[in-house]
Amino acid sequence: MAIQQRNRVEARAEMARALAMNGFEEVHVLNHETTDEVLTPKRRELLERLAEEEYRSVRALARAVDRDKGAVSKDLHTLAKHDLVAYEEHGASKAPQLRHQTIVVEPVVFEHES
Repeated sequence: MAIQQRNRVEARAEMARALAMNGFEEVHVLNHETTDEVLTPKRRELLERLAEEEYRSVRALARAVDRDKGAVSKDLHTLAKHDLVAYEEHGASKAPQLRHQTIVVEPVVFEHES
């Protein structure tokens, strides 16, 4: 891992610790390069729904947001890949759940040499 990348990983971890120390629980800092891909409006809606209510299956969540189950499943897979959603097994069903109570996007920092 390049030094700059390692510094960014350390900075994200430090940010998460600082937020946790100031009352934010279960903090996850999302890399800013992936934010547009990961936090689309439809995926944000899924995260908001999961924060408000528990769903016993992907199908139940899809019904709640009036979307196709396959599309919701694909969006949940992307959110899970970025550690925002996890699944709890309920027999043949998988219940999507939030992994973190607080999701923060890494700040964009531009360094300018004078």
